[in-house]
Amino acid sequence: MSPLAIFFILLINSSLAANTNIYNVQNYGAKSDGKTDSSKAFLSACMGSSLGKYLIHNAYFNGQTCKSKAINIHIDGTLLAPSDYNVIGNDQNWIKFEKVNGVSIYGGAFDGQGAALWACKNSNKNCPDGTTALTFYNSKNIIMSGVTVQNSQKFQILVDGCHNVKLQGMKVLAQGNSKNTDGIHVKLSSGVSIMKSQIDTGDDCIAIGPGTANLWIEGIACGPGHGISIGSLGWKQQELGVQNVTIKTVTFSGTTNGVRVKTWIVMVYVKNPIIIDQNYCPNHDASCPQQSLGINISDVTYQDIRGASATKIAVNLIVA
Repeated sequence: MSPLAIFFILLINSSLAANTNIYNVQNYGAKSDGKTDSSKAFLSACMGSSLGKYLIHNAYFNGQTCKSKAINIHIDGTLLAPSDYNVIGNDQNWIKFEKVNGVSIYGGAFDGQGAALWACKNSNKNCPDGTTALTFYNSKNIIMSGVTVQNSQKFQILVDGCHNVKLQGMKVLAQGNSKNTDGIHVKLSSGVSIMKSQIDTGDDCIAIGPGTANLWIEGIACGPGHGISIGSLGWKQQELGVQNVTIKTVTFSGTTNGVRVKTWIVMVYVKNPIIIDQNYCPNHDASCPQQSLGINISDVTYQDIRGASATKIAVNLIVA
């Protein structure tokens, strides 16, 4: 196997300086064979320099245990989840950063190896719900650049309860028939930007959940997938809304839906280019709240949208 360098570098002062500490995960017992579970080694080092592909069962990084407030992670290679979905399929997260401040991740790939679970779900068998590949929870000042996140069992990237997050130059990839594999799911977060990225998935390319504010999306290639979605909203009473979302320079190719937007958008063979559905209920599930008046929709503007619809109805407003 050709060498693949994985660098996890702790930067004490947010810059490469004489007091930079570098930790080698191989010194903590990591194996570069893509088969041996190296989770404990990565958690023990919290950062390092090594060679090869690494199998990671679960890894949770807590800001209260990492001493530095500025951690730069440089990856050239691939971190692999277990290919057997039963190993982590009932866990909420594969790799999780919680309560961290000032984490930057550059390059490399996170591979959730979720194809077997997708096949299980598509065959209507009794399957685990699946785990989210990469989660940032209650964190701030996060940067991801040039990173590939692919084949997650469930959501690819989850940004939950975070502030000041920049995702740029990303590749977020899953097959079009992979269920519930949102590319980037943002909720209860503010100051998030998603730019110059390719997102191919079986669900929403970008999902914008309750409590999201000041979200900037620009330069996105979306498709396959369900487009860019705000919601579902109104599932719970007293649920926080969504405000100040800007979406520009997005190309949708072969997606199910488009997006609500106020600037340039190109639609390429999209089945539902513009849709507002106040009676949304996936799979006609009996647990749906059965309320069509939970959300007041007003002041919606569609401007400068061009392209072609794959169906006769280009604009569909399903309201109470």
